[in-house]
Amino acid sequence: MTSDPLLLKTIEQRLLWLSHWMIHNANHIRPKVDGIKVGGHQASSASMVSIMTALYFSALRPEDRVAVKPHASPIFHAMQYLMGNQTREKMENFRGFQGVQSYPSRTKDVDDVDFSTGSVGLGVAVTSFASLVQDYITAKDWGADVNLGRMVALVGDAELDEGNIYEALQEGWKNDLRNTWWIIYNRQSLDGVVREGLFKRIEQIFDAFGWDVVKVKYGALQRAAFEEPGGDNLRDWIDNCPNQLYSALTYQGGAVWRERLMEALGDQGDVTALIDARSDDELAELMENLGGNCVQTMAETFAAIDHDRPVCFLAYTIKGWGTPIAGHKDNHGGLMTKTQMADWQKHMGVAEGEEWEPFATVEDPDALQAALDRVPFFAKGRRRYNDTTLPVPQIELSSDREISTQMAFGKILDDLSKGDSDLASRIVTMSPDVTGTTNLGPWVNRRKLFARSEQADTFINEKIPSTAKWEFTPEGQHIELGIAEMNLFLLLGAAGLSHSLFGKRVIPIGTVFDPFVARGLDALNYACYQDARFMIVGTPSGVTLAPEGGAHQSIGSPLIGMSQDGLAGFEPAFADELAVIMGWAFDYLQRDGEGDPDERTWLRDETGGSVYLRLTTNPIEQPGKRVDEDFRQGAIDGAYWLRKPGPNCDVVIAYQGAVAPEAIKAAGSIAEGRRDVGVLAVTSADRLNAGWTAAQRARARGNHAAQSHIETLLSELPRDCKLVTVIDGHPATLSWLGAVVGHQTVPLGVEHFGQTGTIADLYRHFGIDAQSIVAKVEGLTPGRRVLHRVMVGY
Repeated sequence: MTSDPLLLKTIEQRLLWLSHWMIHNANHIRPKVDGIKVGGHQASSASMVSIMTALYFSALRPEDRVAVKPHASPIFHAMQYLMGNQTREKMENFRGFQGVQSYPSRTKDVDDVDFSTGSVGLGVAVTSFASLVQDYITAKDWGADVNLGRMVALVGDAELDEGNIYEALQEGWKNDLRNTWWIIYNRQSLDGVVREGLFKRIEQIFDAFGWDVVKVKYGALQRAAFEEPGGDNLRDWIDNCPNQLYSALTYQGGAVWRERLMEALGDQGDVTALIDARSDDELAELMENLGGNCVQTMAETFAAIDHDRPVCFLAYTIKGWGTPIAGHKDNHGGLMTKTQMADWQKHMGVAEGEEWEPFATVEDPDALQAALDRVPFFAKGRRRYNDTTLPVPQIELSSDREISTQMAFGKILDDLSKGDSDLASRIVTMSPDVTGTTNLGPWVNRRKLFARSEQADTFINEKIPSTAKWEFTPEGQHIELGIAEMNLFLLLGAAGLSHSLFGKRVIPIGTVFDPFVARGLDALNYACYQDARFMIVGTPSGVTLAPEGGAHQSIGSPLIGMSQDGLAGFEPAFADELAVIMGWAFDYLQRDGEGDPDERTWLRDETGGSVYLRLTTNPIEQPGKRVDEDFRQGAIDGAYWLRKPGPNCDVVIAYQGAVAPEAIKAAGSIAEGRRDVGVLAVTSADRLNAGWTAAQRARARGNHAAQSHIETLLSELPRDCKLVTVIDGHPATLSWLGAVVGHQTVPLGVEHFGQTGTIADLYRHFGIDAQSIVAKVEGLTPGRRVLHRVMVGY
């Protein structure tokens, strides 16, 4: 780790120039195709350059991980370019197609991004959960060889308006958070300067949660000036100067600084001498030398931390520091003009034609290169790890009795918990205060809860009967969270990157009440964007959770499963389907292939991804033991024929999920008056739809033989056959099936908030019971009417 202030200053100035030239090139030199501003946040990048230089080139080790503030992306890419890890071509194409990304991205940037950022606040909070995952791994025998690293977030103070940060603070406190640094900077937000006294409030909040709060207010120049005669007066003036005024004076420059300071502090002998001893440029440099803009001060501050408690650094900075737009309240989205850039280029000493040269202006490039080669953080190269694939044990579950998919899920995990497979040892479950009600209880009772230190269950010690054994231990495999769903998805995301961040694979499984998946959508999307691998189980789902009323009944969640990239959504109806899907999913979570589509389904399964299971509490009659390959493969691919239609089929009922009994009953009744009625069991509208659209793209490109799984299933139906789709969720989930081959479709489902009642009450109310299905077929399709309208069970 280097502590040479001159070397750090050289690196800082190189990063400042390269980042700003990259943005300038994208906005003022590269041809504009769309005629709109490209942007790039020059001011935010300038604010961060000293902090990032000190962090990466002095403080960090290879095991440390950093979430870079989104708007500091140009500094990050410039740093990687300086180190030889980024290409000039991609730098020149900043914010262009396949160029370096607007915000650091693990999946779309070629340089060494630890955490994707861009969704405000989430990149901050995820570091605390990554630290928790690191503690979880190192507490296990199979993870004891992992070197503990710091999880670091670079945070703009305006970003602290995001509520998910405070939810994460609480969870960190409960889990004895350590090895986490949050470096907060700025005092200026997107639309203006932040409110006065904000840093004081931030300090109090972090202190309340047990963080070490380190204020970095003054740079080395200022601290030296304070030692001069009159320096105390200058420091008092700086401390009392409002943020708005400090920013405005910075923008106006040295002459105005002198005028204001003389007006406030002049004619006091020592202070006047202190001011007069400096030229306008030197005075401006002194006044703008806040702690966060002083690379020497930041390096010294980082080096002084000698403990593993979480640390909040409050680094005072000037937005746009070191550039012509420094301090202006509109500089967030502002850019230097061509004239400003030309003048600044002369100021920075960069010759024309050398703008992209990494070592331009450096007097001794060989010495600088030698120093860069010794920087510890970069010494091991790209820090993107992997771990071996865990074999998946046989997972089977069939039942002759009634069982719900939620109960079946708990039984499958319980069976795994009884075994000694490598997969079972790597499973980590988590839930936001609904562990018992989502059927994780048996797993937790056997595998216990995780904590770094032993914590006994008081109810057990007091001999109070309870079905839950709430015992905490370092060997535990369940992480119990508070009720905030955002934390669940952030932890799933962090755990789902463990193989890449720490070289140790875990299999994260999270459970949440299905309607509350929506509470954590931003963090779910964030986790998928990073290609984190996890299983999320939404249960109970739909109006099937009838007595709970509309607040606990989900409608649109199947559409979330369809639309979320990186997430394969399933909604099985039967226990054996769930067993097949979970067995496949445990393997799918670990895949990392190239992405060539499987020409049987046109799905890119070899790339892997995360999995979403939408389950219910409604026990339904099971079909008995099934061993045929069409069923097993169909459950994975998204659908199979539960009742195969004949050659003259009039009606096909396609269902997904817990409404299976209603669809089956309705088909039996309709078959009394219609020919060859079919029943299509859909386990994944998501995978069917994805395969269909992929096959269409392939045909458009000339592969006329491309056919998806759903096209294969529906291709032999007569063109005048009618499709009836039914789901305990939004009907749009399945309504598109009619477009596959061109069949008239009657989509049934739930479009409005539910209410309390029995399942039968609500199914009738929403028209997804067997009798309603039959009535829709009679009323909307031609054909022989059903004679017996009153069916068994109604």
